[in-house]
Amino acid sequence: MRVRDWDDIVEDVVESNVDPDGWRAVAGDRANGLGEDLYLGHPDRGMYQLKTYAKNPFEVKGVGSQVARNLDDEIGSYLPTEGSGRFAVQGPSEGMDEDEAKEKATELEEVVKAHADAPTTPGDFFDDVMEALDSPAFGPMEYDQYDRPDGLDELATTFEEAEDVLNEELDDLVETDEVDKGFM
Repeated sequence: MRVRDWDDIVEDVVESNVDPDGWRAVAGDRANGLGEDLYLGHPDRGMYQLKTYAKNPFEVKGVGSQVARNLDDEIGSYLPTEGSGRFAVQGPSEGMDEDEAKEKATELEEVVKAHADAPTTPGDFFDDVMEALDSPAFGPMEYDQYDRPDGLDELATTFEEAEDVLNEELDDLVETDEVDKGFM
């Protein structure tokens, strides 16, 4: 297991070139200590675990690792397949010129108009917006900002070794930053 900065893990997800709407996630408070836990999974890319904390309102720090190369039935069962929670990952648009930006804005406007005129679900609207924005990863997410979803605890138990290593690494970051508590 290779521990890396959490931004590197997100970059892997952005550059994965897999079906963008195949991603699923579960997240919540960290079981022991400051911050949050997040698991991102895709059938063709496996499972990633991230641990982060907000050092201040402008800076999030964290660590992560790929904890599984594929999603078997057991691991995949801990991630939501549908639900009210949704997430998306968007890469930087550094290479986009003004014409491309206008084209994306027009496409997004058409999606909004189409959904305003037709009876659709919020999930369908979300999916269509993410596709219009060329989001590289999006899907259902189970999230609890005050506690831990059951799937999060099950994954922590399944990947106990990674959990311990990443907890230690994040605790070192917090200690190095001399932060007694995260920014909320």
